[in-house]
Amino acid sequence: MTFYHPTDHFSTKGKVLIVPVVSVANVAQLAADLLITSLSLHRVGIFDPRSLVPVVGAREDDLPGITTPLELFGRDDVNIAVIQQRSPALKSSKQEFVDSLLEFIRTSGASAVLVIGGVDMSNRTDPQMLTPTCQIIPPGTPDLSSGPLAALTTLPIPVYTSPVSQFLHVDAERTIIPFIPGGGLSRRILSSLSDTWQIPTACLLQYVMEGDNRADAQLMAAVVSKVLQVDVPNWKQPSSWGHGLFGTPHDQTLYG
Repeated sequence: MTFYHPTDHFSTKGKVLIVPVVSVANVAQLAADLLITSLSLHRVGIFDPRSLVPVVGAREDDLPGITTPLELFGRDDVNIAVIQQRSPALKSSKQEFVDSLLEFIRTSGASAVLVIGGVDMSNRTDPQMLTPTCQIIPPGTPDLSSGPLAALTTLPIPVYTSPVSQFLHVDAERTIIPFIPGGGLSRRILSSLSDTWQIPTACLLQYVMEGDNRADAQLMAAVVSKVLQVDVPNWKQPSSWGHGLFGTPHDQTLYG
């Protein structure tokens, strides 16, 4: 079965693909929402959801149709495209999902890939408390210094190192990508890049805890726009955030 199904005429050739990973606090999904809304990106395709937890819902701003677990957003005159993932991969299908995702990216013609995700704030070392954002450059990725991710080589974003032993499991799972507590499939995605991977790829991680993470998402989205040198004149929150992101407001009369 085909993994990607376009819903509109759109080409990913030359675009930077942003891939938010379902991880702690869903900060990557919230940051992706901000980028999609602020840049007025629209849905241009959907992906086969068989490897993900089933979920459907209404679309933003009462647009026709339904929201599915994995969708692509873009615009012809904007040099980024966002893959928005709204539910995690099934436990038995994690590698199948990663393989399908990477195959789509490999054949997409994208100029670069930026994976974004969260990492558990309680697993920081003292030096890591100085900045909320860090980066991972997977080994074997093409040189970043002259492409869309070049800013990562000059911005003061430290390289992520894990305070937790990265070899928690059997030898077959060992990888030089550090262990990422609360990072979802971030490590698996980066570790699954083949030796012949041709697309410049990097990962941005942000230390977060569960709660109202709108401010964290704003920071992550701002860092992404800075790295990709995308001008966002006015940050906008999705209208859906105003009625349901963290449930309905409490009836204040309950408190006298």
